Amino acid sequence: MNIKSAMRKHPLGIFLPVLAAILLGTLFSFTLRHYFGPANEGRPFTGSTTALYASSFPDAQGNIQAIQQWKGKVSIINFWATWCPPCREEMPELSDLQEKYKDQGVVVIGISTDTVDKIRDFVAESPVSYPLLAGDTQAMDLSEQLGNTKSALPYTVIVRADGTIANTYFGRIDTELLEKTLLPLLNTAGDIVKSPVATPD
Repeated sequence: MNIKSAMRKHPLGIFLPVLAAILLGTLFSFTLRHYFGPANEGRPFTGSTTALYASSFPDAQGNIQAIQQWKGKVSIINFWATWCPPCREEMPELSDLQEKYKDQGVVVIGISTDTVDKIRDFVAESPVSYPLLAGDTQAMDLSEQLGNTKSALPYTVIVRADGTIANTYFGRIDTELLEKTLLPLLNTAGDIVKSPVATPD
């Protein structure tokens, strides 16, 4: 039986597989573009961080952690998920970055779209040196308020010590890429943290 005869006898039988293939291809393309693409050189974002510092999420032990406690530090906010391969790939570098710069007023904070249970299981297998928080469905909402217009993962935001956003990144980041933005901020952070010492007249 040729294709034309088949189409006349079973039009839906031919159409549905083709439609399914198109939809799967579109979904696969979307997934690659939004979740597995490499990070670009960064994109400045001028929005407010009010929502960020007003947020609180549980950590791997279920203890509520307020983001406000890290205000005044240069913060690398990394939105991720346990099921996201590039998210997991970049975490060792983020962990090393935390260790390298923690004494210079830098903190890495991982906010996941997962639940506490999944974060706890992940940490047991792949511990990192920085706090991991379970943002669940609120994590994506917060990332969008911080410039994640593509609803992509991973998504990373570098926040200055004064609470303004220095840069944002769609996709997998690495140490070299982050340090291009991070290093110039360290002296500024020191100026903000240190208060002037009064001297007698």
